[in-house]
Amino acid sequence: MEKRGTILLVDDEWPNILALNEILSPEYEILYSKSGDAAIRLAGENKPDIILLDVLMPEMNGFEVLAELKASEETAAIPVIFITGLDDEHEEENGFLHGVVDYIKKPFSSIVVKARVSMHIQFRQQLLATEEISKTDPLTGLPNRRKFEETLEREWNRALRVRSPIAFMMMDIDKFKTYNADYGHPQGDELLKASAWIFASAARRPEDLAARLGGEEFGLLLPNTNLENALIVAEKVRAAMQAARILTQDQKIMTAATISIGVVSFIPKLQDTIRDFIGQAAKNLHAAQETGRNKVCWGD
Repeated sequence: MEKRGTILLVDDEWPNILALNEILSPEYEILYSKSGDAAIRLAGENKPDIILLDVLMPEMNGFEVLAELKASEETAAIPVIFITGLDDEHEEENGFLHGVVDYIKKPFSSIVVKARVSMHIQFRQQLLATEEISKTDPLTGLPNRRKFEETLEREWNRALRVRSPIAFMMMDIDKFKTYNADYGHPQGDELLKASAWIFASAARRPEDLAARLGGEEFGLLLPNTNLENALIVAEKVRAAMQAARILTQDQKIMTAATISIGVVSFIPKLQDTIRDFIGQAAKNLHAAQETGRNKVCWGD
């Protein structure tokens, strides 16, 4: 049976972990930890769908682990269910105030455990699906500006940390307003969708990201890519766009368009900013547009 999600079990006593594993493992992938420190590390590395966390543990108790999870951007949104043998309303209220989504009491009832875990995992997956939709451009199916900015920030910080190059191509369809005027806005939408397919095809690695930034402007983020390799990709994209032919809706006319591309790539330093990085790409794009369009510019 296909597993429906991943659960992290955190308890310092093996019998509790084994009991929960027996109840949940037929339907879910199970991770486990006997200490708070290890649980925090596992949560950050694996991003489980839910965490079942014992309240009373040595060294770090459940509330301390919860505070660390909520303080990290990587794990703050993961729902946490406290597991406890205590029957204390004040403790439960305190847990809810600090971000716990539910409580499961010991000894475990398999019916209760399954029902509460299933409910919270389904709710989380629905939230994630809704959030993903909000980060997708509805016309082209590409990630939108919001998704692009989130990804850029993450990859920028990684490039800073490991001292690797990061490249960005800012792309704009040439004379798009004229194309719309000549063929109509529905045909303009067809051009945008065809262009998006070309850009998405250039994002070959899992870490690459093609996105629609707005209107006829697109971006292609290429982590761990130096300027030389970024320019090779940019030229392939430019040539593919120039060669593409898009039929009008009546199937009578083959239309064409070109793009201008501004490229930037460097290894970021602490004094550099994402704003300057994007600004340089925009400057190079403007240079391509001002010097004839249908070209790639990269500046200094």
